[in-house]
Amino acid sequence: MRWQNREQSSNLEDRRGRTIKRVGGGIGIGAILMAVFALIMGENPLNVLQQFSNETTEQVASPTNKQEEALADFVGVVLKETETVWTKLFREQLKEEYVQPKLVLYRGEDNTGCGYAQSTTGPFYCPADQRVYIDLSFYEELQTRFKAPGDFAMAYIIAHEVGHHVQYLMGITSQVENQRQRLSQEDGNKMSVAMELQADFLAGVWAHHTQKMANLLEKGDIEEALNAASSVGDDRIQMEARGYVVPDAFTHGTSAQRMFWFKKGFETGDLRYGDTFKELNL
Repeated sequence: MRWQNREQSSNLEDRRGRTIKRVGGGIGIGAILMAVFALIMGENPLNVLQQFSNETTEQVASPTNKQEEALADFVGVVLKETETVWTKLFREQLKEEYVQPKLVLYRGEDNTGCGYAQSTTGPFYCPADQRVYIDLSFYEELQTRFKAPGDFAMAYIIAHEVGHHVQYLMGITSQVENQRQRLSQEDGNKMSVAMELQADFLAGVWAHHTQKMANLLEKGDIEEALNAASSVGDDRIQMEARGYVVPDAFTHGTSAQRMFWFKKGFETGDLRYGDTFKELNL
């Protein structure tokens, strides 16, 4: 992908060097006993309770390195390219204005509008605060665990999460959540699969238009994206983890489905062809 020396998004929110405060829990019995002891000794028990309160638990992230900073720059460029494409498509195909999301870079853990996040969560979109969250260590995991190397593999992941933001703006997210509340676990999972496959389609639509507008793609980039889509298929992940597949537990779609919808988005570049719910008879 030809991303070097291109403009980065101003919506990149870097929290990697920030002190994190975790909220929750309450105060344990040990802290209470120590507070009582402090009171007996004539000290202020509130000082003890404050030390043990979960609200003041902190973690300070470690410094970054050159390789990670280059990756952060890459994420900023990809985010900018998604903004350029979706601003254009919203105006042309939806006759609306695109509201740009924030993308948060964090390390290890962070507080989000959707709750507490850890690096093991993987990249995700939070509709509550309209932010995409990414721990850059996922790039290494994408290469090693998922066997999906290449910069455009990571670009696909970012575009997929931005695709969830597009769904949010189009009202699809709220419609699905309302329906899922009335469905069984199995049918709710099917709705989740449709959502994820549509985000793959939208990632493909972005790839189509970013190539058309900026000529960013190089030979092998689409293959990298397809490989990444295949590597995060439910059937492949379940087989590696369990040794067998449980289709009713799928939440993101099979490897074949994910590749199909990304490719369809890339080949058409047209939002009208992305009704995954209809295709799955939902």
